Amino acid sequence: MSHEDRARAAPFQETCAPNNLVAGSPGPQLSRPEHRACAGGRGAEVCAAGDWEPCCALHGGATVDDAAASARLKWARLRFSIVGPLLHSPPEPGELAGRLAELAARRWKHPTTGEELRYSVKTIERMYYAARKDDNPIVALERKVPSHAGTHPSITAALAAAIDEQYRQHPSWTYRLHHDNLVVVAKGDGRMCPMPGYATVRRFMQDRGLCRVKRRRHGKGKGSGSEAVARETRSYEVQHVNALWHYDFHEGKRKVLTAPGEWKTPYLLGILDDCSRLCCHAQWYTARENTEDLVHGLSQGFQKRKLPRATLSDNGSPMKAAETRQGCERLSILQYFTLSNSPQQNGKQENFWALVEGRLMAMLEGEPVLTLELLNTATQAWIEQEYHHTIHGELGKTPLQRYLEGPDVGRDCPDSDSLRRAFRMEITRTQRRSDGTVTVEGIRFEVPSAYRTLVQVRLRIARWDLSSIELVDPRTGAHLATLLPLDKARNADRARRALAQPTPPVAPADRPPGIAPLLRELMAEYAATGLPPAYLPKPPPAKAPDSEEEP
Repeated sequence: MSHEDRARAAPFQETCAPNNLVAGSPGPQLSRPEHRACAGGRGAEVCAAGDWEPCCALHGGATVDDAAASARLKWARLRFSIVGPLLHSPPEPGELAGRLAELAARRWKHPTTGEELRYSVKTIERMYYAARKDDNPIVALERKVPSHAGTHPSITAALAAAIDEQYRQHPSWTYRLHHDNLVVVAKGDGRMCPMPGYATVRRFMQDRGLCRVKRRRHGKGKGSGSEAVARETRSYEVQHVNALWHYDFHEGKRKVLTAPGEWKTPYLLGILDDCSRLCCHAQWYTARENTEDLVHGLSQGFQKRKLPRATLSDNGSPMKAAETRQGCERLSILQYFTLSNSPQQNGKQENFWALVEGRLMAMLEGEPVLTLELLNTATQAWIEQEYHHTIHGELGKTPLQRYLEGPDVGRDCPDSDSLRRAFRMEITRTQRRSDGTVTVEGIRFEVPSAYRTLVQVRLRIARWDLSSIELVDPRTGAHLATLLPLDKARNADRARRALAQPTPPVAPADRPPGIAPLLRELMAEYAATGLPPAYLPKPPPAKAPDSEEEP
């Protein structure tokens, strides 16, 4: 049986009931060639057919449904989806060439055009080594920003001066009309040649803040689900610590008493390491599973342990929220999802819930008033003092001992501010030129005056925390400034700073100097045809006769 056939016959699943686990047999493992396919190798169709449902589509590169994503990010997603499985499941000595050949034999989808794309073994090897030696692989796989970006090398000094002068005379013209007239002017001035295209002139004018000034008008203005297929169940286990994390929410069976005097159902977020079964973090919340609580718990897990290479969860809305998916991308973490109505694929997590209810909650039965603080304190004590030091039946050792033995493929976690900025959704907004603000979720934010010439601004937001948002560079994604909500009361003090002009202030002409170059050329060409004007002039009205003088 070939590797691909064996991969199709052995989907990654684990039973949620303890008596269905195969004792003493870990089952298929990610480090074996026949099952590496489900992590991104030759058998990617197996993942799409019934095993893990990867966030990074192996035939594409886009992971987040964001049509406005830059080409830089789309290419990084594609390359990371190709070499990502080699990072969270490193090849054994002598196996790298075979796994690279399997990836080179596959066909991939072009991230921008959708055409078929293939990579050679050497190209994939370069991408793999570039990602492996960098702490943030997805950044290492991005397309580099050209050194001439934003410099407009095709705009000569003479052409720039002509654009400024023409804009000073005709600030209400459209970009197209500006370009068409500049083409005519360039015919008589060799210093402006070669004349660049319309898009280049438009970008240059926008970057210089030469926006069209619209004339004021007088009068009132106008304010598919797939069919369920029966599949066999097999146990699995990755062979590296921090290679794969499981996480999910669990609804508690007992209610807790809150400070306002309400009884609420608590929900437990649990995060487990697949290789060691170590609980990376667990915390109870009083609200139903949501993105804010998920990011809050994941960030603590990353800081307590390390950054994992991949995660596996169900298809809940918090797991697929833009903040979660883009945050995992920025941290170079692959996301895998189980099939719908298939909790057995995340069986390790289901077994952990059984232990929580059977041991932890059972020991709290005698507590009459259970609060959220008490529940979280007891949970942390039970995990650190009992669960981590109890011999696991499948491992034959404690989770903590297995975690410390390694081998470990985790990465160091960044600081709290970097994590907070990572788990944000990236959006685009148009800046209001009247007061330099943008609107996000119905709230107006002030943009620093240094960026007042930007027409479109790229922002990163967390929808549960709009106390501040982040302005980023659309080319590199680098942090530029923190935007705060508009404070009208503070702005009422009438204090205003003088603006540093990026270009000399435009002094509007008293009156445009005669006929525009384009119209003058059209009139000359029309006169050169020798045809008479195609209209009949109306004769002047006849003069009334003078009245006769009286005799």
